Amino acid sequence: MTPNDLVLTPRGVRFRGRHFPCSIGKGGIRQDKREGDGATPVDVHQITGLLYRADRVAMPAPWATAIGKDDLWSDASEDPDYNQLVRAPYGPSHEKLRRADPLYDVILLTDWNWPLAQPGRGSAIFLHQWRRPGYPTEGCIAFARPHMHWIARHARPGTRIIVP
Repeated sequence: MTPNDLVLTPRGVRFRGRHFPCSIGKGGIRQDKREGDGATPVDVHQITGLLYRADRVAMPAPWATAIGKDDLWSDASEDPDYNQLVRAPYGPSHEKLRRADPLYDVILLTDWNWPLAQPGRGSAIFLHQWRRPGYPTEGCIAFARPHMHWIARHARPGTRIIVP
């Protein structure tokens, strides 16, 4: 492990010499992650992308991509686009990335079950803003808004996320 790794610890996530309180999946931490179980998967993940709401926040880093009004994330394990960014109209099961609430104003994407997704293994393990302290996610790792923005400014593609 290096200081440039995001490491999940009992105190939160350690990154670049700082600790950030976080929320994890309502299903806890699991080695046998499955679609819909609400768990945060044990693994060494990597940051693969950074998305943001350009209508709400400034570009967090030069490599960030704005979330479009038709951007969705497929969670349909039977579809060839499973665990991929897709665009509306899209019939299979999906999650809207342009949400009414601020949870996805800044999203760090991970390589969990990506780019070659195995059906049913789980999708959309993101780092994003939390609803409130301690409120669990559907499997993502979530932070207070200022912490999420700080992490997004300092992370890079390939930054490791270690979930022991």
